[in-house]
Amino acid sequence: MIPPFALNLIPRRRKSRAVIILHKRVPNLTELALARFVTRARRAAGLKGAVEVLLTGNEEMKLLNQRFRRKDKATDVLSFPAAQDNLRKQFAGSIAISAEIAAHNAQALGHTTAEEVKILVLHGILHLRRYDHERDKGQMARRERQLRAQLRLPVGLIERAGGERSRPSLVRPSFVRPSSATKNATKSTPSSKRASAKRVERKRSQ
Repeated sequence: MIPPFALNLIPRRRKSRAVIILHKRVPNLTELALARFVTRARRAAGLKGAVEVLLTGNEEMKLLNQRFRRKDKATDVLSFPAAQDNLRKQFAGSIAISAEIAAHNAQALGHTTAEEVKILVLHGILHLRRYDHERDKGQMARRERQLRAQLRLPVGLIERAGGERSRPSLVRPSFVRPSSATKNATKSTPSSKRASAKRVERKRSQ
């Protein structure tokens, strides 16, 4: 299903390869700067079609998580890949990010919130590209490392999963797997376009 924040933006997709919706502001990260990064990351990952990014707060992320994943809590990032091939040629999918969780994790990891948002965007784009780090035997992790170096980003999210045991204040990220297996996360829209969303929980460090 297309998430609710995307429904009114369908006509704009043909004009732009990155649509940014800022419900929360992040220091030193303008709408234009984020749009440019999304475009760079999308091209580097080989993702075709426009990408929408919603930067919002925990309250809205909790509502989205409740509606699409039946999880009664906020999360850092949700990805909504377009399910239909003919739709994906123009629109790859949407990514929603919590600016509040990004700020918390950035402080814990020692980099800026703007950098953390870009890390979340990159990881979300790889999921829109149909990578799945829980099933691909390290393929996504290797690709993320390559793109992180290319885009000059700090430590990636997959690497972070097993390397941050000394940071108990870190909010562990969780992601969406592009799969149609979760029936309760699929819904018809007024435009009859459908997409799928499935949240992927990264394993916590033991």
